[in-house]
Amino acid sequence: MNISLPESLKSFVDEQVEARGYGTSSEYVRELIRKDQDRQRLRDLLLEGAASGAGTPADDAYFDRLRKRVRRPKRP
Repeated sequence: MNISLPESLKSFVDEQVEARGYGTSSEYVRELIRKDQDRQRLRDLLLEGAASGAGTPADDAYFDRLRKRVRRPKRP
């Protein structure tokens, strides 16, 4: 894949590569794509959660049960 950039964007990418310690501009672009994928996954999870309706309240009793569960000795 080849990407054409205007000189201003190419200069920006070159500066980011140098400043952030990337070996190549391809590494920088791959990192941007990965971050965008992560943002999309998070967005999808948030939308899924919002559409799922109300859950169990996270009140004091909830956290007490959680602490007890975490403190239980593990079974061999």
